[in-house]
Amino acid sequence: MAGESANNNEIVIPAITRIYMAPVGTAAPADATSPMPAALRNVGLTTEDSLKFTTEPNFEQVRSAQSSYPTRTFQTTDAATIEVDLQQWSGENFKAVYGGGEITTVTVTGPPAATHYKFTPPKIGSRTEVMAVVEVVDGGKHYRFVIPRCMQMEGVSKDLAKTKEAVLPLRLAIQGGDELDAFYVLTDDPAFAPAA
Repeated sequence: MAGESANNNEIVIPAITRIYMAPVGTAAPADATSPMPAALRNVGLTTEDSLKFTTEPNFEQVRSAQSSYPTRTFQTTDAATIEVDLQQWSGENFKAVYGGGEITTVTVTGPPAATHYKFTPPKIGSRTEVMAVVEVVDGGKHYRFVIPRCMQMEGVSKDLAKTKEAVLPLRLAIQGGDELDAFYVLTDDPAFAPAA
């Protein structure tokens, strides 16, 4: 296009990615590089190539006898999802991938006496919405995808093979609302500067 030139500085290689989660309503990071608010919990290690952020707008088309092409196209809905495979098994990560649940302590009387834990997934109708932040770092460029409300909305399938690590599949569907953005991106990348 006229006035544009090829610029390899605008290629992004996601060298480091991190996922943070917190209860809905938690304060979001103010910018792309300031320390992450303490209430946002880092889910830890994830597999190298599993992180995906997908948007899926849906459209309807009006057909008319006078045209072989649609005479009008309009958007009906928006949808977006985050997918990533968590490598770290913990109570909080189990709650994340199952959409909530409860962890209780089980005392083993003996011998030897020990403490065990019981995880119970949420019942129908009691899944919990969460806030999420996806952080992407490419050298000196930083991006934070901020999702004020999302929910685990898929089943959980775990491969328990002895030849590789067992992962927890986190699949978050972004929720919207008229009072806030469904998601937004914070970045210090100069390529995002508004045109003068």
